[in-house]
Order: sequence, then C-alpha cells, then structure tokens
Amino acid sequence: MTRKQPFSALPLSPEQLANLDSLEYFEMTDIQARSLPLILDRKDVIAQAKTGSGKTAAFGLGILHNLNPKLFAIQALVMCPTRELADQVAKSLRQLARHMDNIKIVTLCGGTPMGPQIGSLEHGAHIVVGTPGRLHDHLFRETLDLRRINTLVLDEADRMIDMGFFDEVANIVRQCPQRRQTLLFSATYTEDVRKQSAEFLRQPVEVKVESFHDANRIEQRFYDVEHTERNAAAAQIIEHFRPVSTLAFCNTKIHCRELTEELRARGLSALALYGDMEQRDRDEILVRFANRSCSILVATDVAARGLDIASLDMVLNVDVSKDAEVHVHRIGRTGRGKERGLAVTLAAANEKKWVKLIEDYQQGVKAVWHHLNEAKPADGKTLQPPMSTLAIAAGRKEKIRPGDVLGALTGDAGFKGEQIGKINVFDFSTFVAVDHNIADEACKRLSNSNIKGKRFKVRLMDE
Repeated sequence: MTRKQPFSALPLSPEQLANLDSLEYFEMTDIQARSLPLILDRKDVIAQAKTGSGKTAAFGLGILHNLNPKLFAIQALVMCPTRELADQVAKSLRQLARHMDNIKIVTLCGGTPMGPQIGSLEHGAHIVVGTPGRLHDHLFRETLDLRRINTLVLDEADRMIDMGFFDEVANIVRQCPQRRQTLLFSATYTEDVRKQSAEFLRQPVEVKVESFHDANRIEQRFYDVEHTERNAAAAQIIEHFRPVSTLAFCNTKIHCRELTEELRARGLSALALYGDMEQRDRDEILVRFANRSCSILVATDVAARGLDIASLDMVLNVDVSKDAEVHVHRIGRTGRGKERGLAVTLAAANEKKWVKLIEDYQQGVKAVWHHLNEAKPADGKTLQPPMSTLAIAAGRKEKIRPGDVLGALTGDAGFKGEQIGKINVFDFSTFVAVDHNIADEACKRLSNSNIKGKRFKVRLMDE
C-alpha cells in the first residue's frame, strides 16, 4: 500500500496548512499527491480520477496558491457541467479560502435570474464557477471579463462534451488569455475528449488514478433477476436492507418514472431525477434527498452527476451500466470518507456480459452473486425517512438566513435544536428539515411565528 503524503510536503503557506488541518485534510488522496506538485509548478494537467477522489481540493489549492487577493479581477474560472456540481465546487473553494481575507467567489449558472449575477460581477470577483451555457450568456452580454484569467479549470470535461457543451466551452476558452494554466479533470478520458480538448492545453502532463474502490469500504452484491421482475426486486432489496438513503440508477428516464411510481405504490418514499426537468423541481428533489426527508432517489447517470450527497447508505443499480467505468463511478457514491457502503446490482441473464466487463475492469475482482430469496423484509413496518421538509415562501431576497429559521423554530415555536435538520436558503424559498414526528405541528407553529419580524407562508412537502 502506498504511504500517504501530508499536505505539509507541499510549498503551501502556513496559514493554508492550518486551514487544511481545521478541515481535517491531513493527508493527500492519490489524485492530490500526483497532481498538486504539477499544478503548483504551473503545469497544464489532464487528471483522470473517479468522483469523490479529492479533485476539487487539488485544483482549488492550485487556484488559491496563485491568486493575488489585492487584484480585484477574475483570476480563475472553473467550468462545470451542472449547477449542482458548480454549487458544490464553489462551497469547497470558500472553505479552502477561509484563511484569506475578502476572497470573492461568484457562481454563474442557469436556472436563476441574470440580474443578481450581473450585479455581483459589477462589484468584482476573484474566482468564477459556472456552467457553459450561462457563462456564454454573460460573455455575449459583455458582463463577464476573462482577460485577467491565469487559471482555467474544466471539471468533468467528459460530461460537458457528452451533454453537447463543446461549442460553448471552446468559445469561452478562446476569451481567456493564451498565457494561462489549464487544468482538465475528467472521470473518463476517451479519444473524443482527447481530440476536442487538445486545443485548450499546452504540453499537458497526464495523471491517472485507478478507478476501482476498496472492497473493505464498499460491499458489492449482485442479484440474478428476471427482466420483468426488476422493479419488484428493487423494492424487495430496499425493504430488506432498509437503508436511510438509497441512490437507485436506471438507464432511461422512462424507467426512472416507472420505478418511482412502483416504489411509491408500495408505500416507500421515492423521487425521480432525470434530464429535461425544471431547475426548481430539481432543486426541491435534491434538497429533500440530501436532508433525509426522502429515502430513495431514482436517477439517470446524467442527472446524478455532481450531486453533493454527504452520506449515502446504498447504491442500487436497477439497470446494469453497459460502461464499466460508469458502474465504478456509480458505486463510488457510497462508502465515502470513513463510512462503509453497500452497492447492489440487479442483472438479468442477457446483462451478464456487462457484469463480465465490470469484473475485467476491476482487475478480475469477481462478482459475488446472491439469491433474491435471501432478501426477506426486515420487519413489517414500512420504511419511512427520518425527516420531513417544510417549504417557506421566502429566501435570500427577503434577507432570510438559516439562523433566522432555526431561531423561529427553537424560539417562538418551542422545538429543540436536535429536532431540526438541514436548512437550505434559495433566492425566493427556504427549505428546512424537521424530525418526521413533529412535521405537522412544526408547520402549524412556524406558520404562526415571525421570521425576521414577518410571517411567511409555510407548507409541508409530501409526496
């Protein structure tokens, strides 16, 4: 086993090293150890690594190391395929920059109004994180100035190209100075990605970290199923293992919808996430899954890319992926950090060839097969999520902060702090997770309480 390297082996400032300690970043992950010396040396880098490998800290530390806080101009641009990933990256960068004074990071994504974004840019920024479509819109309106960029990051480049963003990405890159550092991070590095990204990079160094997972952290189980019984088998597996949170993968959005309907008909708490959804609907679904007021998220691979779900008990491959690398990225969403995870794959007879590809890709690690009749329901009770979500019809525009909502619930409404979960504030709405057992009463009392001196409409979100 490779000995882990401490961050102190890098030429980082004492303040940054102290901040990393406070974030409990003590040792570098494989991708960090292999890419950071190159990044800090200002080389162009192509890094291939799985989701959850620590790539955001790798390019984030590189950006901050080269940033001049006194120069109030956009010095770094990070492009991401989805709004969820952009939000996650911006959040990580803010944590990494805590030791630096007045570093401004702006997120530019679709699905939110242009006006506030233009206002933020007028006030200046050091780092911009955004999606290609919205970045392109700002360049067209001449509200985004990339002339001082010294670090450009293309995060999940393969997904941006798969989603058809290449033309926008290429146009944005052309607006950046030629003398810059470019860092390309990609889960896969196909010939298509190599060809299309070649013009963006200057003598890049390639770094690849193997994509298989530690079997001690993620238990993989395979179940032989009849094709027509797949959805019933998925419900049986969930009722047997009873995970608090399950991410279930289907290969098509039609199957996502069908499976979600069947799970809900059985009394299970499930929501579907797939392409072509309104941004508001996506936000609400992701909030409810992340705050544990929905037990099962049924998603396609594209929709699930870049999700910021801290703890996931089980990944359930209801459809086998035909791409072994995609399978590895799916199951890597469980067993994060020091947690143990469970990955279950259902396979019909005609899908065994895809399982064989997965075995080969994982360097001959054999699939462990189980019989469905082993998966008995754990008890007679229907699996229920531990939390429920209250939606408040007010958000950042009304200057609402999480502390205001927590104060209203633990003050006037009289609930205990431990009964309140995650609070998410958006521009025009706020979502707060509360213990499932107090949900109705919490909705009633919060409706009759003041938040920042006003009363706002509150509703309980149900299926």
